[in-house]
Amino acid sequence: MTSTTTQPTAALTAVRAAEPGARFQNLLAAEWIKLWSLRSSSWAFGVSALVIMAINISAAVADYNNWPTYNEGIRALFVPIWAMRDAFTIGACMVLILTTGSIGALTIVGEYSTGQIRTTFAAVPARRSVVAAKTAVVTAVMLVYGTAVAGTSFGVTQAILSGRGIGLSLGYPGALRAVAASALLAPVCALVGMGLGAVIRHTATTLVTFTGILLLLPFLLNDRHRWSSAILHALPRSAWERLVQMGDPFGSAPYPATISGSWIVYAAWPLAAAVVAVVAVRRHDL
Repeated sequence: MTSTTTQPTAALTAVRAAEPGARFQNLLAAEWIKLWSLRSSSWAFGVSALVIMAINISAAVADYNNWPTYNEGIRALFVPIWAMRDAFTIGACMVLILTTGSIGALTIVGEYSTGQIRTTFAAVPARRSVVAAKTAVVTAVMLVYGTAVAGTSFGVTQAILSGRGIGLSLGYPGALRAVAASALLAPVCALVGMGLGAVIRHTATTLVTFTGILLLLPFLLNDRHRWSSAILHALPRSAWERLVQMGDPFGSAPYPATISGSWIVYAAWPLAAAVVAVVAVRRHDL
């Protein structure tokens, strides 16, 4: 009896040992297929890109039309401060954060909700490799998305403003930094969403938590107190605002954010999110 059951088990173990493990490029291909197999992904990218650019272009058109009515004070601040604000408005930033964070969260929460994650880990027991591949695909796609949206927004808005002689070129001091910060905001927020999704593993709760931390929390803080400003400057949206800021039209804040500190925030959030995702996926039961 024992030998009968042992032989198939030993044979199955030998077959599995002989099978080649999944290569990382295969995992990348699998994650790529998962991302684009849902029609909602394409719609989310396309619609959000159009909305973001429409918000920015609308701001530029409004300033173009209203330019003759602006007083000397506004005109003195327009280049470069207002011109850059038209390229990357707060409203467009919030749409970008919500869209990319939601897509990033759904890349992992969606698998848990449908049970597909069990199939994935049954085929590839190396969970860290799966999370690494998912992280790489999300980062690459979001980087392309963010670059396309930021670059197009900057180019079109500044072309409109150039009709009044108030547009900026990419070579203007600080302009390239602002474009890069806006482009990188997409993968930063997507990875944060993915990290939260790996921990929470519930769609609604993940999206509410993400929205609360990245979109709502900055409105509850200010830079007039040391502790409040420290938390505020450590958030991705506040770091983005500092990186795209051109000049200081309202005077120096008591505890201002720095360019270097904002770049550190940009690096720390996705790195921490990736680590959290790996740890959560390895330790949690399916």
